[in-house]
Amino acid sequence: MHTRLVRSAAAVAVAAAGTLTWAPAAGAESPEPTPSASAAPAETPAVDAGSVEITTKDMAGDALLGATFLLLNSDGQEAGQGQSDAQGKAAFPDLAPGIYRLKQTATGSPLHEVVADQDVVVTPGATTRLTIVDPFKAAKVLLQAKDDKTGKLLAGSTVNIGSGDKSLLTLTTGSDGTASGKLPTSSRTSSDFWVKQVKAPDGYEIYKPSKAFKAKPGDPVTVTVTNAKTATTPPPTEKPTGNPSDKPTDKPSDRPTPDKPGKDEGTPAASASASASATDTPTSDETASSTAVPAPAGSLARTGADATPWMIGGAGVLIAAGGGALFAARRRRTDDN
Repeated sequence: MHTRLVRSAAAVAVAAAGTLTWAPAAGAESPEPTPSASAAPAETPAVDAGSVEITTKDMAGDALLGATFLLLNSDGQEAGQGQSDAQGKAAFPDLAPGIYRLKQTATGSPLHEVVADQDVVVTPGATTRLTIVDPFKAAKVLLQAKDDKTGKLLAGSTVNIGSGDKSLLTLTTGSDGTASGKLPTSSRTSSDFWVKQVKAPDGYEIYKPSKAFKAKPGDPVTVTVTNAKTATTPPPTEKPTGNPSDKPTDKPSDRPTPDKPGKDEGTPAASASASASATDTPTSDETASSTAVPAPAGSLARTGADATPWMIGGAGVLIAAGGGALFAARRRRTDDN
């Protein structure tokens, strides 16, 4: 009886052991599909990834080697770095779609400037291509205004500086006679510029011609404008003005005055005196004649016509007397000889 109970217990134990042994095997098989299920989603971003390709060159169209770029994601974290090759190209592959920030950290050339940061949009399964043009470094110009005789620096000189037909910069010298600025350049070697003065310093004449000069990227250049002092007008006492109104004062005697009449005025006066004396003579004769023979009442006034025979006779007597006197004088001269 006891033996049977023991065997029954052993059989139960074996059966129980067999059940516990399979349980772990079943549990070990259950995790196997998990890795394969998780691997499938990991391949999805690779299908939807995008890329960025950059071409770098300068304003002259030449490719830039060694330009360095940094790509930041929307969280400000670094998403990639790149450097341009001999063709000026740099690439950023396998980027998740979104908006990125592109920063240029170096140009690879001492003649060029980096560009400002910009946003880049990456689209799924596409390549975003960008062209970056690095400008040349600006030339540093120093303006000086000087006296053309003494070389003294002058304040208040205003000039325009430009290239071709465009004005690029306006400078005015300060109290030290200088002014500075930056000029954009467009060539690796040198660029042509001109300077023209538009306002001269006080007391100086404006310098009208334009002056040409050259400048290289990043190099300093000095431009000097000279001015001559404004010519002053001498006082009238030192230099005659040539005004004709001043000349008649040298000979005041030539101009007739009321106290001393000129020759032209004297002739009419003499004629007037002669005519007056000639007029007075008949008047006295007329008076005497009118006194001797009064005019009858109611008749016209006498004009002196009655005295004409008497005057003729008197004139004849005078002529005869004069002729006799002349004849006697000539006779006397003859006798004396």
